[in-house]
Amino acid sequence: MKYVLLTAAMAAGVATTAPAQEITLGRFFGACEDAGTDTTKTAGEACIIQSIINAADAELDGISITTLPTDWGNYYDQIKAAYAGGTPPDIHVMHRHRVPEFAGLGAIAEISGDLKAAGIDTSDWAPAALDAVSYNGGIYGVPMDFHANLWHVNMDLMAEAGLVEDGKPVLPTSPAELLAQAQQFKDATGQDYLAADFAQFPIGVRVVLALMWQQDANIFTDDGTATINSAAGQSAVTAITQLFDADLANPQLNYADSQQAFLNGEAGILVNGTWVVDFYTAEAAKEEVGLDNYYVADFPTLFATGATWADSHMWAIPASLDGDGRAAALKVLAFINDHNIDWARTGHMAVRTSVIESEAYQRLPHRDEYTGTAAIARDTPPSKRYGAIQDVLNRELQAIWLTGKEVEAALADAEIEVQDLLDR
Repeated sequence: MKYVLLTAAMAAGVATTAPAQEITLGRFFGACEDAGTDTTKTAGEACIIQSIINAADAELDGISITTLPTDWGNYYDQIKAAYAGGTPPDIHVMHRHRVPEFAGLGAIAEISGDLKAAGIDTSDWAPAALDAVSYNGGIYGVPMDFHANLWHVNMDLMAEAGLVEDGKPVLPTSPAELLAQAQQFKDATGQDYLAADFAQFPIGVRVVLALMWQQDANIFTDDGTATINSAAGQSAVTAITQLFDADLANPQLNYADSQQAFLNGEAGILVNGTWVVDFYTAEAAKEEVGLDNYYVADFPTLFATGATWADSHMWAIPASLDGDGRAAALKVLAFINDHNIDWARTGHMAVRTSVIESEAYQRLPHRDEYTGTAAIARDTPPSKRYGAIQDVLNRELQAIWLTGKEVEAALADAEIEVQDLLDR
């Protein structure tokens, strides 16, 4: 705990400065022990966000911040348990897709009336950012980014395969072209064309969702009707499984292994998010890393309409937090909002218009290579059951490419379970 002690004043019987208001902050993004307080020098999500938090702790008078890092995989289980036990963090990070669930339960605070006094100008938020933190006419958090799936490209391997023109990778425009280019790549390099986490986190789900959206389809409708086992769903899955069947991609790679394969120069394309652009840029500069010539591309359009999975990170406070604790938490949120350009160094897209239009933002590495991503960002309709729906899809899709379950059977089983979740 941070205290300001006036020893002489205490000896004289004079009242001392009050102890700092303690704020607990829950987040994922990974651990970083030596982030420091310089928000301009750190690299990677974990260290960049921790440097911002450390700077807030150092610079905000009368506020002490304790970070409670947790694992991304079970983060929401821990947050829900904390709420159930009456001990949620005073501030915690969330995804946009979780707002209907937490706001619908009354767990997180509606803060629209607090933002101006805290020094947060909502008119500087991009319209999509304001929409991301809004629910039933209220504002339930402070947005931090837009993030989306990209294609991370090893340009040396792509050049070896004859898939580079005018300094840019040649990417497929149809499932048939995807298969043909992947085979051309494998024949020329001996390496897998594409890598992604198909065996652990729901990266594969996001790929299939993107390919369904590219066919103007979705996994459920606005009125809550599941539409997974459709021609669009089957085409989306088949576009991916054809690579596995031809030994042009490995469905058994988890997140860490798929990332390492790309960094080792063992895959031409890695499907991953905006959050790793800064990290991969730094890794590519190291002599000992297999990836040397790194490029970032928008998710290619394989069907009729451009689309990629996207979401937003935001910061929320519990509805139960009031008084000095709420005021202090809002000051911390304002500090994070003020450092949006620092967070954008990860590769995430900024949420403040003033940042997006700044020269500093435009100069960030690779930023000009995926400028089209914001225009094709998509997600499912809002649902309080988003997390559970994602889990069902991840399980059934992994059953297809890891255990050989028939595509139609897996999608049919997923549709039944998702409909049950939507009907609850």
